[in-house]
Amino acid sequence: MGQQIQTASFVEMIVVKPDQTSNSVFDIVIEGEVTLQKYCEAIIAKIFDLTRCQFADFIDYQTNISNDSAHWLCNFEKLIENNEIFFTSIKGSIRFNKICAIIDEKRIELRSKRVKVSKCKIPKSLINAESKFRDFSFSQISKELDLLVCDSEKIILLTKEKFEYQKANIKFINQKLPFYDEQCTKEIEQIYALQKLEATLVKTKTEDNNDQIPSKKLKFNGNVNQLVDVFYQLNRELFIDGKSYIDGTTNEIVALIVNSFLDKDGNEISPQTVETILKPSRSDKRPKPHKRLDIDKLL
Repeated sequence: MGQQIQTASFVEMIVVKPDQTSNSVFDIVIEGEVTLQKYCEAIIAKIFDLTRCQFADFIDYQTNISNDSAHWLCNFEKLIENNEIFFTSIKGSIRFNKICAIIDEKRIELRSKRVKVSKCKIPKSLINAESKFRDFSFSQISKELDLLVCDSEKIILLTKEKFEYQKANIKFINQKLPFYDEQCTKEIEQIYALQKLEATLVKTKTEDNNDQIPSKKLKFNGNVNQLVDVFYQLNRELFIDGKSYIDGTTNEIVALIVNSFLDKDGNEISPQTVETILKPSRSDKRPKPHKRLDIDKLL
């Protein structure tokens, strides 16, 4: 690999020495001092050593030996996304898509287990309200939010919970805790505020680094997912001489789109929305076949 691996913020790094490994296939083996850079490099190297059919077993193994499976999985996904440039070949693209799909499946599995455990162990003092059919605990929902990486998924969960609470026939309200729907609303507002701040910082950074002639963003009069899907096709599905028509990481493509286009109403495009649509496993967010702009016919 010609360039340096970009790290992710792993707090927990479980490694073994070469002479101590009990599972040489799935263990992360490092000789000498363990650093974040070495750990991330070892994981990426492992991904290219494994066959695609071993990916699921590798992720299962690592999450099982981790003290915080959800956070390890989130950092693993971030590591893969940060180093997407190493997966630009046709075979590499297939490998990248396979890993992303397995990560999403594992996240759903971990979330399901976490929800079951948290519902059993939630103390009465952390329940905001009770209805005939279920309890409402923002403490529990916060644990579920920790398992989600995408802001749009968090907003959907919080909005559903808010409406569930408002429709429920509440039998008990814990006066020592804030109202459940108000906590959901404040969390949603915080996510939107952080998105707006992030978009502003990205814009400011781009303007600071751009010494070229200032340009105005173009308004795309179709749906945002159609626009993003065009870049998805050129980056992941269409190739020339064995290379993608557009080389670039997900983060680079997100920055290009949000810094170059407005939606059909003239509004800024959310980086989180673009990132979600670009995920290989989120085909449900991209246009249906009859709505898709077929770039292959134009090439």
